[in-house]
Amino acid sequence: MMPAAGPLIRLVRLPSVVTVPGDVLTGAAWGQDPKAAGTTARVASSALAYLGGMALNDWADREEDARERPGRPIPAGEIGPETALAVAVGLSLAALALAAGGDRDPDRRGPGLTVPLVATVWAYDLYAKHTPTGPWTMALARTLDVLVGAGRPRRGALAPAGLIGAHTLLITIVSRREAHGAGRQLAAGALAGVAITAGAAFGLVRRQGSTDRRVDRGLQIGAVAIYASIMTRAGIGALRDGDAASAQRFVGAGVFANMPLQAAMLAARGRAVTAAATLVAWHVGRRAGRKVAVT
Repeated sequence: MMPAAGPLIRLVRLPSVVTVPGDVLTGAAWGQDPKAAGTTARVASSALAYLGGMALNDWADREEDARERPGRPIPAGEIGPETALAVAVGLSLAALALAAGGDRDPDRRGPGLTVPLVATVWAYDLYAKHTPTGPWTMALARTLDVLVGAGRPRRGALAPAGLIGAHTLLITIVSRREAHGAGRQLAAGALAGVAITAGAAFGLVRRQGSTDRRVDRGLQIGAVAIYASIMTRAGIGALRDGDAASAQRFVGAGVFANMPLQAAMLAARGRAVTAAATLVAWHVGRRAGRKVAVT
């Protein structure tokens, strides 16, 4: 028997899936992959892998959540553990199948980097999350998500992939203290990390941008400014309050702040329309995230 839509939406953190397409599209833009059909399949495949990872996360954390987050679908009795695991497995297999069969380029047939992407997601949820390698494993997953879109060669996409991976590393480190509060030292470090990431993003788009059109330059600078603003504000809140709620707000803001970074990277490669659409999706996803928890 399938669970109700509401608990299933909360299990997979559905609003946060809007953060995925920009990863793949950024990889395609910087990798200069012309295969539009293949890119579409890779976007859908990465989205399925992401949703599967969210379901697996709740299955793996069901005992911890019973103590610290009893309102989540599994401890609340809205979804059984077996069902959650079946959702995770089904979505992950669907991601691999789509990646293998959705690319029309005969030289690229096969799941490619989607295999290590899904493996990294599962490794994080089942093992690495509670070890010192946890944040690095999550950062690797986001880095791979960008490279999934790059096709071959991938070298051009390494810089934006590393930038998005660095942002993911930052928010994952803070997320380990969500239940107890970040503390002043960690919050101060997070603010420093935001400044470094924003500076690196600005330097990358200024140095590597392939166009001088005003609209593209405006989107590049504006998107980096949005990222710096929302993350700095969230970091100051975590530093000032030091409690669990402020740490959760920082992580929640960080989940969606990935998208202004994507928009800046897309604008730097002349994808103004896609960059603007990513910023619109960021706004919509952030509003939806107020109704459905994304952390």
